Amino acid sequence: MTDDVRGADWYGEDLSGREYTGTAFSGVDLSETTDEGAVFTDCTFHDCRFNGSRHTEAAFLNCTFTGCSFFEAAFDNCKLVGSRFERCSFGLLTVTGGDWSFVGLAGADLSKVRFRGVRLREADLAGARCAEAVLRDADLSGAELHQADLSGADLRGSDLSTLDPGDVTLRGATVDIAQAVVLVTALGLKVES
Repeated sequence: MTDDVRGADWYGEDLSGREYTGTAFSGVDLSETTDEGAVFTDCTFHDCRFNGSRHTEAAFLNCTFTGCSFFEAAFDNCKLVGSRFERCSFGLLTVTGGDWSFVGLAGADLSKVRFRGVRLREADLAGARCAEAVLRDADLSGAELHQADLSGADLRGSDLSTLDPGDVTLRGATVDIAQAVVLVTALGLKVES
């Protein structure tokens, strides 16, 4: 399907199996929708509501989201490779597994969101506000974290190899022993027993 969708009310619909390429969605209410295996490729979403929606093994590939709301939305084993988010709200978003590599979330307010076991390779999280977020067992290799706020975040099990502890806010963040060694080493300290 490629026709543009404007102002549609899809509240509570099951989108499973649907495929869209190059479609522009504007002002669409996708609240409480569910889908398993839906595929959106090179689509744009402007002022759309995904509140309370549930996505399982869906794909949003190279999509652009502008001014969208994801309050209490859940993504389970979904692919969002190369997608970009601008001026979106993510209150209580939950992401479990899946591939969010190369995603653009620069400057996003990700406070209290939950990412578990998600691949975020080379994601742009520069300036992202992740206070009290859960970023457990995430692959953050190559991720851009310049001036990100990770205060109070749970980072246990995540790849922090490219994180510069002098360039991010980490006060109150939770890390495991292996990560502590990586961070201390990045600060130029020697770790000896």
